[in-house]
Amino acid sequence: MPVSPRDRGVLRGLGRQVAEIAALPAQQETISRWKALNGLTPVRPMVMIDQVCWNEMEVAGELTPQTEDDFCRGIETTLRRTLYSWRHMRADMVVEPVVEVPMVIRGGGFGIQRLERTAVSDPQNDVVGHCYLDQLRTEEDLEKIRYEGSLLDEGATAEAEEKAREVFDGILAVRMQGVSAAFAPWDTIVTWRGAENVLYDLADRPEFMHRIISRLTDAYLARLDDLEEKGLLAYGQGRVHCTGAYTDELPAAGFDPRRPRAKDTWTYGMAQIFSSVSPTMHKEFDLDYAVRWYQRFGLGYYGCCEPLHTKIELIRRLPHVRKISMSPWVNVERGAERIGRDFVFSRKPSPAFLAFDTWDPESVERDLRGALEACARHGCPVELILKDISTVRYQPQRLWEWADMAMRLVRDGITA
Repeated sequence: MPVSPRDRGVLRGLGRQVAEIAALPAQQETISRWKALNGLTPVRPMVMIDQVCWNEMEVAGELTPQTEDDFCRGIETTLRRTLYSWRHMRADMVVEPVVEVPMVIRGGGFGIQRLERTAVSDPQNDVVGHCYLDQLRTEEDLEKIRYEGSLLDEGATAEAEEKAREVFDGILAVRMQGVSAAFAPWDTIVTWRGAENVLYDLADRPEFMHRIISRLTDAYLARLDDLEEKGLLAYGQGRVHCTGAYTDELPAAGFDPRRPRAKDTWTYGMAQIFSSVSPTMHKEFDLDYAVRWYQRFGLGYYGCCEPLHTKIELIRRLPHVRKISMSPWVNVERGAERIGRDFVFSRKPSPAFLAFDTWDPESVERDLRGALEACARHGCPVELILKDISTVRYQPQRLWEWADMAMRLVRDGITA
């Protein structure tokens, strides 16, 4: 179905605004700073905001969609959020003169659909509580874990590309993007079994858990082989997980945009349930398997919410890791000391500061200063990545003020 004149007009108007911003010299300057950080020779710390509670951010209709077609509305939402972020909470975001449209890829699963109950506190927010039902109780159940194959829907992908190119002709380029490959098998296993079952069985049934992670790792790698062979991997990422991914080190020699390889791209991974296990167990059940994944890629990012300050020496064994997540629950000083100049200290300030009854910018600044000062003492390349923002108490100005404060601190050049 062709795009209606009304929807086309809305999207072209937004596209022109994005194109004007993308043409500013500031974009290339920011890209250069991201490249320096990712090359471990930072100009200054970098700042990014990700995973925003968009349902609470509306101001003066800036986020209100006007298109009617579902395809157009998806693109419109992305454009409006880009413009909103640039106006109110820019930090070190980069705006490119490009509209990314995902390829329509069917399948790609691992044989099991999660079964769960959810608890909702705010119907307008997609952040909900989960209670997962155990589907892997016996040895026979492990046969369910298998890679199901991925298939490009060529017709649907061609239709989406044609629509996007017709709408943005002469304004923005269109990039058809594939799959950003990540390795988070334990996050997947938790959704198949529930957190308590996983933690109990790591202690009580270790061989059973090894069989689960071994089988799922094989499935992940089979999926990666399939995506590579079919040219369905993403490449040229501006972000990896939640952080700037600009680098001069990728793609690798021999790159063909029609067939991106893992070694041409970033990857990321995590094992958040392992917040509750020892370094030895983390190595045995996750990192020893993750080696097979990371060795395939050009650069890697490891971690998310799990505290990793006691596990840096183990993460060093993962090939090609460049950034390590330092969540709100780490000992910042110990993490900075162990990371040193060898990786990017990807600091995740606590989003809880934005969720309290009272907004306390002084506490926020103390928290940010503490991380920056620790990294300065130990020579760590550092970035501040505010993410997992489930609420700002419907006061978006809190997030705007956070962005302004973080940028002021990194530009001031905090020292030890």
